[in-house]
Amino acid sequence: MIDLKELQKSFSIFEKKLKTKNVTSSLLEELSKLFGELKLAKQNFEEAQAIQNQKSKLIGQYMKEKKDVTAIKEEVSQNKIKLATLQDEMREADERLKALALGVPNLPDDNVPIGDDEDHNVLIKEVLERPSFSFKPREHWELSEDNGWIDFERGVKLAKSRFSVLSGVAAKLERALISYMLDFNTKRGFEEVSVPLLVNSDTMQGTGQLPKFEDDLFKIDDENLYLIPTAEVPLTNLFRDEILKESDLPIKLTASTACFRKEAGSGGRDVRGLIRQHQFQKVELVAISTPEKSDEIFEQMVSCASDLLTSLELPHRVMQLCTGDLGFSAAKTVDLEVWLPGQDCYREISSISNTRDFQARRAKIRFKDGKKNNMVHTLNGSSLAVGRTLLAIMENNQQEDGTIKIPDVLKGYLD
Repeated sequence: MIDLKELQKSFSIFEKKLKTKNVTSSLLEELSKLFGELKLAKQNFEEAQAIQNQKSKLIGQYMKEKKDVTAIKEEVSQNKIKLATLQDEMREADERLKALALGVPNLPDDNVPIGDDEDHNVLIKEVLERPSFSFKPREHWELSEDNGWIDFERGVKLAKSRFSVLSGVAAKLERALISYMLDFNTKRGFEEVSVPLLVNSDTMQGTGQLPKFEDDLFKIDDENLYLIPTAEVPLTNLFRDEILKESDLPIKLTASTACFRKEAGSGGRDVRGLIRQHQFQKVELVAISTPEKSDEIFEQMVSCASDLLTSLELPHRVMQLCTGDLGFSAAKTVDLEVWLPGQDCYREISSISNTRDFQARRAKIRFKDGKKNNMVHTLNGSSLAVGRTLLAIMENNQQEDGTIKIPDVLKGYLD
């Protein structure tokens, strides 16, 4: 959550930055209105409280002077009732402001390029040369039919569209990729963790999925439980409402989980193949850091994901997202986009974000710096989306006869 005190002090600066993330004027106007209502409610309460204190002192003074205190006691009694009402009004105004603030995105960093959408993202670098073929490369669903790897029709039969079944080598390759990715990350200093796939609403709110993205979540009927859209949610919330020791930071974690998304806002895009599934495997990186170290950790996470792709011999590019393409919680984000020759384009396979203290403020994750408690910075990134890595291997390593070459680093995991 954004810092409401700072927002109130520097509203025009916040307004300018939030507009670069396509925040509507109506939301900002409503915020300004609620700030005014809260300010007035506090003012009314404080004035009534000052009167109460003044008259309470007068009672003591009158009693010393042996004056009749009947009338002033009645005034104090009536003002006490008024104070309770004004306190309720102040609390309700504060709750309305905080509820609205939960739907306000994080501010972009000053060095994030300004732009409306993905067309304004900035290329940082390309890694590895794209493969050349003596034949027209095919897309992964065509290759799957030749090799019997992915059964989309049975996925629909078992569940509905955008579910699939992996068989034979594909199922083993998925497992191999997960093991390889976790091993790779642990060698880079990330501790492996196994977390629940179901979490409560406080956990979802802590990382920004609720209330903003409720329509994209799978909720369990009659339970305060949701299927996770990413391991970022439980990993970050491991430390919700805790005060950490500065000496324990940074905390660097990695986990493999299934992820579940309704893809409510996808608008029918990428309905074919493994690009946009309702259920998919992903290996995640999460870090909890002091503010001073978070940029350094961010670069480590980008390098970790990029080096992982390089080790799998997958050409990719590193993109700096512009303000209009940043996610809700992100202050800055770098995407890694893998080359898919069958589709003749790059596709996102990893997204690394620094949320600064935005999630920490929502989840109340702090660290003790001497005698003072400060908000941590939280970071997260895909390392990698396993299904997209599988299809990238298929398309980049396809042979003319339809067979698929397995990257050398994975062969030991398939024995």
